[in-house]
Amino acid sequence: MRPKYKRIILKLSGEALAGEKGFGIDQTTIELIAKQIKEITELGVQVAVVVGGGNFWRGRSSKGMDRTTADYMGMLATVINSLALQDALENINVLTRVQTAIEMRQIAEPYIRRKAIRHLEKGRVVIFAAGTGNPYFSTDTTASLRAAEIEAEVILLAKKVDGVYDSDPMENPNAKKFEKLTYIEVLNKGLKVMDSTATSLCMDNKIPIIVFSLREPENIKKVILGENIGTYVKEDRLCD
Repeated sequence: MRPKYKRIILKLSGEALAGEKGFGIDQTTIELIAKQIKEITELGVQVAVVVGGGNFWRGRSSKGMDRTTADYMGMLATVINSLALQDALENINVLTRVQTAIEMRQIAEPYIRRKAIRHLEKGRVVIFAAGTGNPYFSTDTTASLRAAEIEAEVILLAKKVDGVYDSDPMENPNAKKFEKLTYIEVLNKGLKVMDSTATSLCMDNKIPIIVFSLREPENIKKVILGENIGTYVKEDRLCD
């Protein structure tokens, strides 16, 4: 089967890299993610990745700390995760570049849009680290911004749950799963897909979002091949 998308942004939460441990990096989990990324690059898909840092630090939960300082600490946490993912990918012979929004030349390239696109065209995986480089913006917003900048066709939002629900499925067994949503519905219903800034950016640039579970093996590949899993967020429910 041919892939449905040519260039994508894969958004991974920091918690996804922690596996069942809930904190830090689980080597088995990150290796499984790397293998899935390799599979889709072998299909000819250009892959860029944005990784969160919640497995090490969540700035918004740091009571009493200056918000700007806390957010910068969160950006550094994303760099740790990005380097770990780069290492896992290169261990299975996937050419990878980490680009950071905050310059740290000894360990990664600075983010340069044209250079990132060139890496993708050459078949390299590009990992965008350190968020947007600015406090008060989440890594969800980073994924939306980078997707617009590199002209990605879709954002794949890998979560612990298998889609978007009207309430927390971990707490409410009767929670209703949505198969399709519009950006406006996400914003109006206050659904926890992305934060409102990220969702609005996707809406303005007509970038579809697919929310799916990372727990199921091969799910990234299934989404790339167009299988109907997870929740699809786009401009109009009726259009493909």
